[in-house]
Amino acid sequence: MPRLLSNFDNLILNTDTYKHSHWNLYPPGTEYVSSYIESRGGPFPAHLFVGLQAFIKKYLLRPLTIDDIDEAEIVTRQHEIPFNREGWLGIVNEHGGYLPVEIEAVPEGTVLPNKNVLVQIINTDPKYPWVTSFFETALLRSIWYPTSVATISWLAKQLIREALEKTSDHPEILRDVLQDYGARGVSSQESAALGGLAHLINFRQTNTISGSLAATLYYNALRPAISQPNSEHTTVTSWGRDNEAKAHANLIEQYRGWPFVVAVSDSYDLHNAVHNIFGRELKEQIINSGSTILVRPDSGDPATVISDTVEGLMEEFGYITNSKGYKVLPDYIRAAQGDGLTLDSLKRIYAELDRRKLAADNIYLGMGGGLLQYINRDTLAFAQKASAVRINGQWVDVFKEPRTDTGKRSKRGRLALVFRDGEYRTVRREEAAEGENLLRPVYRDGKLLVNDNFENLIERSERPVPRWYYSPVLPDEAVAEPQPRWRSADERVSA
Repeated sequence: MPRLLSNFDNLILNTDTYKHSHWNLYPPGTEYVSSYIESRGGPFPAHLFVGLQAFIKKYLLRPLTIDDIDEAEIVTRQHEIPFNREGWLGIVNEHGGYLPVEIEAVPEGTVLPNKNVLVQIINTDPKYPWVTSFFETALLRSIWYPTSVATISWLAKQLIREALEKTSDHPEILRDVLQDYGARGVSSQESAALGGLAHLINFRQTNTISGSLAATLYYNALRPAISQPNSEHTTVTSWGRDNEAKAHANLIEQYRGWPFVVAVSDSYDLHNAVHNIFGRELKEQIINSGSTILVRPDSGDPATVISDTVEGLMEEFGYITNSKGYKVLPDYIRAAQGDGLTLDSLKRIYAELDRRKLAADNIYLGMGGGLLQYINRDTLAFAQKASAVRINGQWVDVFKEPRTDTGKRSKRGRLALVFRDGEYRTVRREEAAEGENLLRPVYRDGKLLVNDNFENLIERSERPVPRWYYSPVLPDEAVAEPQPRWRSADERVSA
């Protein structure tokens, strides 16, 4: 009996409906189809590649069965689309249900310029040339999304790194600065898992548990993430407005001695919380807590409100001037911003801190939708395209070249990625010298050929790269314009 429709693990159905009508549309005598995946552009010059190993482990290491074929035939008939039953039966009977393809790719974690080949796919059995393109939908999705998230996270890391190097005596905190807050704002748990693991290549802070699980499941990660106690508005407002100080005092007491404790502080009046509650009523408790208390504003313009919060805390707790000439709060108190963060707002935050001579290590950050959700396939213009076919023993270049959109011009021939004269370049395979091709086979006929550990991805992502890879996200060299200082609710009313 076919299994119940459907648990979403059937690779024959994990595609666009129309793909089922393509198997008999290739030229007679077609033996092999070779295609590739690349980012064709976007607002950033470079990207961090990740996601392929997760896809292979989840989808390509489980063989297709007769039940899968039967289920797929039922569904395609309902869609009134042809079904290649003979072809799928051949894959089950002749290849044990595993896709007869080879996939080669750039090592995951590599940062390289856009418009270079990342993945290349070819069928290994000339009876099944249509397989190469059939699973494009699932494969491309598994790459464009985590790679786009990893790229946003990596760009944020470079921005923060330069800010710490310029203004702080503690650049070693870099991997702890940006937390993933995106689990609730992303489209699905699988997206949270893939996007979450992509972020953990660059930072170890997360509240997206599924990202940590995915890093362990697909990349053998050991302790890939950490977090810390963090209040929310419910745990403050349930005490009532008159007892806000008691709510914060309870948080500090309950987690006394934890390295970091985050206090969401804008449930009512942030100015009052900074100056009167934390800066006076709870000052001694904070100093003696054995923790670093992070005062977290959660609304308002991010660049203004986080700098105002830091300066407000300095008025109450004091500060020192570090070796770079920037002001730093005492170790037991910091500020955190977890709302409204994007690459653009991060740029403005660090420009404003710099303008006020506040060290970058005064703040920690949390990024949600701006990290995991404000992207789509067109953000980095991802595509999979055929570039070569072999027909009756002869290789033929395949390409598209639309007159109406030159940006969609595709590459030709079997491809290789090389590193020459300090630059990555995509070249024809025959133009690469022996051992020069950076694409390595990672999957063939049901076998995983490379099993990267998460530490491998982190190490590759941290290799030095030219500054132009990330310069578009850096603050302008010119001093940012002053921002109006926020005031308390009482001050606004009286004004």
